[in-house]
Amino acid sequence: MNSFLSVIDEISNSERVSRTQALELVEQATLHDLGQAAYAVRTRLYNNQAFFVYNQHLNFTNVCANACRFCAFSKRPGQDGSYTLSLEQIKQAVASRLDEPIDEIHIVGGLNPELDYDYYPGLLETVRKTRPNARIKAFTAVEIAFLSDKYGLSHEQILMDFARSGLDALPGGGAEVFSPRLRQSLCPEKVSGKRWLEIHETAHRLSIPTNCTLLFGHIETWEDRIDHLLALRDLQDRTGGFLCFIPLPYQPGHNELQAKGPDGIDLMKMIAMSRIVLDNIPHIKAYWAFSGIKAAQMGLWYGADDFDGTIVEENIGHAAGADTPKGLTIDQLRGYIRSTGFDPVQRDSYFCMKFS
Repeated sequence: MNSFLSVIDEISNSERVSRTQALELVEQATLHDLGQAAYAVRTRLYNNQAFFVYNQHLNFTNVCANACRFCAFSKRPGQDGSYTLSLEQIKQAVASRLDEPIDEIHIVGGLNPELDYDYYPGLLETVRKTRPNARIKAFTAVEIAFLSDKYGLSHEQILMDFARSGLDALPGGGAEVFSPRLRQSLCPEKVSGKRWLEIHETAHRLSIPTNCTLLFGHIETWEDRIDHLLALRDLQDRTGGFLCFIPLPYQPGHNELQAKGPDGIDLMKMIAMSRIVLDNIPHIKAYWAFSGIKAAQMGLWYGADDFDGTIVEENIGHAAGADTPKGLTIDQLRGYIRSTGFDPVQRDSYFCMKFS
């Protein structure tokens, strides 16, 4: 028997895949084999269900002290096109959709050196007062580290302050790829992968659940990808605090890196390997805003169980040329999921079911 077939047999028996076995699958298994194995895992977990959320994205500033080579969203202070929303503007942005039963507000921004610390809990309190029944998923580990360094506060203190102000969960952004060598080329100013993991571990210890990500399809190798997944799996073994993993396909437009980006085969392979390797992270997302709707639909057959949500207005991927809608309606989401052959299930930020 081919060695990769024995690995697939182990997957079917719910056995954990090692680094060596994961690389064997990448090198030897066909896309069909990987998809079949990943689909079996997601079916064992969720039958025919595919999840989505009624959410709104809010990017409060694009001013950023970092200059990541893959980013087309950020601006330097004073640069044309830079902006920062006041708390009143944030209130208006959230209040403008109060007629919609939004369950989650997703908030991330640049590392704006001109913002005071009080702005951040003030932002959370403004959103909580305006939309008291929505979960607030806000601020990446990179933003937490930036505030920690700027104000001399511990990660724990910042997370506790934010939790008191309304924070429910952390998004998974800023992980990029954990390899120190690659981070030197991609984002040398950004927090290290080790520190990213430490911040998420602290959040988990404080009972703040988080998501996690990998940016792929640029200059990384499959060894880099697998090592990244294994680092996430190891932390999840210790804490159990990750809710969902999102493989983020690199967007090749309007940024300094100018890498090619992944094709459809690579995207499906990445989703499948994510489901196979991350046996302890409950959910895998096919993020339609980055991958495209048709690719996200296909991703549900390759191990993903979540389709993300309405979003309302996605800005970060679109700044880099993402050729997708900026938002979808609930009816569109349900229709896309049903037409793929799955049963749409509305959820909240914690993946508790709302209604189908």
